[in-house]
Amino acid sequence: MTTDNTKQTAPTTKPPVKKTANSHSTTTEKKAPTVQVSQNSGSKKPIRAVIVAGVRTPFVRAFGPFMKMDTIALGDLAVSALLKQTGLPKKEVESIVWGGVVLPFGAPNLAREIALDLKFPEYTEGMTVTRACASGLQALTLAAAAIERGEADIVIAGGSDSTSNAEIRLPQKLVHALAPFAFGKGKPSDILSVLPQLLPFRDILPSKPEIAERTTGQVMGESAEEMAQRNQISRESQDEFALRSHHRAAAAIASGRFDREVTPVQTEDGSWIHADGLVRGDTSLEKLSKLKPVFAKNGTLTAGNSSPLTDGAAAVLLMSEEKARAMGFKPLACFRSWAYSGVDPSDQLLIGPAISIPKSLDRAGLTLKDMDLVDIHEAFAAQVLSVLKMMASDGFAKVKLGKSKATGEVDIDRLNVHGGSIAIGHPFGATGARMVTTLAHELHERNKQFAVLGICAAGGLGGSAVLERVE
Repeated sequence: MTTDNTKQTAPTTKPPVKKTANSHSTTTEKKAPTVQVSQNSGSKKPIRAVIVAGVRTPFVRAFGPFMKMDTIALGDLAVSALLKQTGLPKKEVESIVWGGVVLPFGAPNLAREIALDLKFPEYTEGMTVTRACASGLQALTLAAAAIERGEADIVIAGGSDSTSNAEIRLPQKLVHALAPFAFGKGKPSDILSVLPQLLPFRDILPSKPEIAERTTGQVMGESAEEMAQRNQISRESQDEFALRSHHRAAAAIASGRFDREVTPVQTEDGSWIHADGLVRGDTSLEKLSKLKPVFAKNGTLTAGNSSPLTDGAAAVLLMSEEKARAMGFKPLACFRSWAYSGVDPSDQLLIGPAISIPKSLDRAGLTLKDMDLVDIHEAFAAQVLSVLKMMASDGFAKVKLGKSKATGEVDIDRLNVHGGSIAIGHPFGATGARMVTTLAHELHERNKQFAVLGICAAGGLGGSAVLERVE
């Protein structure tokens, strides 16, 4: 698979050289324009990180065709496909930054494990970050920040998740009781004294993994259901939104629009998965309206207007613009700005993008009207519609943003033009990289200049970024 932004010239052979002497900043937000200091030259020189390419696996239903592949294996596939598409030698990659939510207990630094699996040079370091569903975006903005600080010229960033391989947690009561035996300090005669500690035995059964808020105990769907009621988001409007997501994603697949972004994957049984497996181009309002509520007896959220549990991975190649052009790559886009925000999880858990989007627009020196494309992560249709409603509210702007005027109304023709997570799927750590890749390509496809994306995340978080097309 090739694109028009593939490598044209041979890379240098020397290993990357660390260039920073004061690179320990943990800054995760960007203001534009950015003027950085090149550590090599010792003189002030603007360094711009550019997005060169992005590739992902097909996104498929959890416990489906990718069930035997864990999050690291999926990450291996995405990164391998990215290298193949771009022709970039592994020796040029200085760092991998990876996002993940369901992290394996024995190997939580996914980035380093991917580097080791794929036999990158030993100097290719790796860091894994987690910001719930915004983890993939967090990985990309950290990579861009590192490049613009002069820490590296070439970084692969992305994310992956395999809900199919989520580890089932043992109750702490059982762990604490058996810990002495696990560390070799228990005697066989002590077993009888342990048994009373485990009563009642129903409390030591493994618990079902759930995406529940630690502070509120609510799963996300319950919080989204409350948001639907509070913001008066009807079942009909949610189903209409979901229908549009499926139809737009199906049209994109049928047209070949995703072909350069999605790499085929061969499963363990030898079959090939070429496209996303959750898109339902033949669904209808009638079908969606028959689905039962999932999170409340008389609720409005269903399996049809919510994002499904998904397995998948996505990888993005970022470079300093100078390095990219020197190596013959044609950049797609750059981050004009980004921003993260937090809200009270007990209030409106998933409203974060209504705050982070205007924040990132302000930092870019732009407004919503300047945006040619808008992409909002579809955890639930009710959540997206709530975010849109708050972005159009003068009252919300006054209370939450300290502004007299609303951020603005989003033109539905510019929103999620190829569908979103409801149709395509949502491997938690990969979604941010998927959205950035699609938007970067779409700016070129439509000959447009700016795009903004927003992602809600557990803990009451929101993440957003403004992308600018690069020629």
